[in-house]
Amino acid sequence: MINLASASHSASEVPALVDVCLSQPGYWQVSGDLEPATATRAQIAEMLAAEADADGSETVVGRDPTGQVVGFAHLLLRHPVDGHPWIGLLMVDARLGRQGHGRGLVRAIEDRLRATAATAVRIGVLVANTDAQPFWAALGYRRIDLRPDRAKGRPTLIMENAL
Repeated sequence: MINLASASHSASEVPALVDVCLSQPGYWQVSGDLEPATATRAQIAEMLAAEADADGSETVVGRDPTGQVVGFAHLLLRHPVDGHPWIGLLMVDARLGRQGHGRGLVRAIEDRLRATAATAVRIGVLVANTDAQPFWAALGYRRIDLRPDRAKGRPTLIMENAL
């Protein structure tokens, strides 16, 4: 069971979120958003803060029953074009992999969005992120489009799951 809460970005929480990011060098290599070998903790914290400050978005943190941070997600609560909520980024601590935390985090996010009367949630999965595609498909997300992402023009699968 994953407990989901809005990120506080407190001095005690940010290092845990940075650790989650650092546990996923493969994602950062594929995305090109960070250079995992040279990114500093301060740079990652700055990136997380910038995401948290974006209008219409929210960062949520998933914790296991002991309170340990297992992952986080950036949510776009209402996409300006299609009106749907989007999971903009989902990061699960790779050191805790294959324990169901990713699935639990996604289900907790979906429950949260369902409570707002959302009927579907979308995510963009980089075509180059071949490790993530089966994960999302196993959770019931289906491909609805293929287009460049808005940030950098990278080929991206647009996937949706009905709530």
